[in-house]
Amino acid sequence: MSFIRTHTKLLLVAASCAILGAGASAIASAGAATGASSATPKRAALLAGPRRWAARAVHGELVLATKTGFVTATFDRGAVQSVNGQVLTITEGTKAKTYKTVSLTIPGGAKVRDDGKPGTL
Repeated sequence: MSFIRTHTKLLLVAASCAILGAGASAIASAGAATGASSATPKRAALLAGPRRWAARAVHGELVLATKTGFVTATFDRGAVQSVNGQVLTITEGTKAKTYKTVSLTIPGGAKVRDDGKPGTL
C-alpha cells in the first residue's frame, strides 16, 4: 500500500488546515488595510475647526448639563490689570489688540486657573 492510501485522513486534515489558515490570513490582511487609519484623519479634520475657534477665544460662557441640573462656566482670556479683594480686573484680548476691560467679582467657591494650573486671587 502506498503512503497516500494509508494516511488519507491525515492528509485531508492537513490540507483543510492549510486552506483555512490561508483564508483566515487573507481576510485578516484585507480587514487591516481598511481599518481605523482612514477614520482618524476624518475625525481630526472634523475637530480642527472647533479647536481653532476655542484656541482663539477671548471670552465665553457655557451652560453645561450635570447630573443635578445645569452649571454656568465662564472663561476670560487676557492680562490681569489688578486684584482688589474678590474683584479681578482683566484686559481681554491678545497682546496686539484689546477686546475690552472687565471687572469681575469672583465668588468664594470659584475655581481660578492661571495658565491651566489651579490659582488663587
